[in-house]
Amino acid sequence: MKAWQLERLGGALSLNDIPIPEPRAGGVVVKMTASSLMSYMKDYVEGKLPIYDPPGSSFIPGGNGVGVIHAVGRDVWHLKPGQRVVLSSHFTAQENVPDPAQILIGITAIGAAAKQVQADWPDGTLAEYASYPAAAVTPADGLPQLDDARLAASMRYIVPYGGLLRGRLAAGETLVVSGATGAYGTAAVILALAMSAGRIVAVGRNAKALEAVAAIGQGRVVPVTASGDAEADAGNIRAAASGGAHMAFDMVGNASDPNMTLAALRSLRHGGRLVLMGSMTVPLPIPYLEVMLNNWEIMGQFMYPRDACARLLDLARSGQLGMNAIRPLSYPLSALPAAMEAAATAGNFECITMQHEG
Repeated sequence: MKAWQLERLGGALSLNDIPIPEPRAGGVVVKMTASSLMSYMKDYVEGKLPIYDPPGSSFIPGGNGVGVIHAVGRDVWHLKPGQRVVLSSHFTAQENVPDPAQILIGITAIGAAAKQVQADWPDGTLAEYASYPAAAVTPADGLPQLDDARLAASMRYIVPYGGLLRGRLAAGETLVVSGATGAYGTAAVILALAMSAGRIVAVGRNAKALEAVAAIGQGRVVPVTASGDAEADAGNIRAAASGGAHMAFDMVGNASDPNMTLAALRSLRHGGRLVLMGSMTVPLPIPYLEVMLNNWEIMGQFMYPRDACARLLDLARSGQLGMNAIRPLSYPLSALPAAMEAAATAGNFECITMQHEG
């Protein structure tokens, strides 16, 4: 098979001919048809993101994808050859222990304990066939309306879905989404509409981009342009939320100051919840007395629970979540370098996907 292999972060990335993997116990081999490309893949490959901890030797990078099961290993009972599936890069060790190790397959290990898991499952989806643990593979039956590229692009929703589940978003509630014009922030707005949020306050710095996000809500999405003044922004968000939000969802990536996050926190009504799922390069100063007096709940969330892929596909099957808002822009597998360049500048309604077969 053809497979992209990365020597190390910052090392050579090459398209090689290697053997098709054999199925392993607890795993499956999937003939890949499409995969979604991370927006930061170019920086990752070039070694510009030192927080990532990749496998210790040459590996196949990747992310989420779509394919058809080619073969199954021992101790796999439900997945069958010929079945269309989605592959999630997020994998958690399956032992019944208090703090099971987590990895992003083909991307990074999450902590020292995860290096053993990563050594067993180092390779991602940027190949014609992928060897994957069965627990990271979800059947995609009953979705004939979605071709493989659009199904792969729909995996954009899975990360913010983890945050909305963590925050217990309920039908009719008012939600604030900070960073609403980013790729994951826009997906969070679309998802919240599908999950029957009553009102969504979309917060970002780009007024024109916010208007495009608000347009998808048919009156249920209210844009608020952030000024950078935390107090003023909190007041504007509270006004747009008719006095305060039930939940705020922070998806701001690589924030250099805490102001937008603090504005979202202070926009909450009594008993509100804040979910942190973005990233910040400086500490977040928590206003202790305000949090205590307002009964606010602050939650961090990394990725999503194991059943999230199945639940997301159920939203699509039911028609609650339309899959046309985020557009796949497909490149052949051989054109990975060009695709990485495109992913770095893709719009929030676009997803770069790799086409693994003609």
